[in-house]
Amino acid sequence: MDIEVRTQAQVKIIKLRGKLVLGEPADKLAATFTDLIAAGDSRFILDLEEVPMVDSSGIGLLVRFLTAAKQKGGSVKLLNPPKMVVQTFKLVRILNIFEVFDDAAAAITSYD
Repeated sequence: MDIEVRTQAQVKIIKLRGKLVLGEPADKLAATFTDLIAAGDSRFILDLEEVPMVDSSGIGLLVRFLTAAKQKGGSVKLLNPPKMVVQTFKLVRILNIFEVFDDAAAAITSYD
């Protein structure tokens, strides 16, 4: 799992590359989210374009951090999730708790 974080208009854009699964990938993302939330960030866009699959531990992690961000007045929004990831989220009935975008600019302006 490769994680790249950048800031645009006071929103943290987190670009992921690789499978979001149990073990090092989920641990690495958990550490990144924990650090960002501890630093006071609460507005996140998670770019999933290069994430071919998310397992149950990855799903749990995303839901936990959505909850943490909302408690700080923010959110976690999904950008460009692949069809397989969307199907997985639909299957476990969590797709509707996330705002999903196919355009980064629209995701960023949704925070205004």
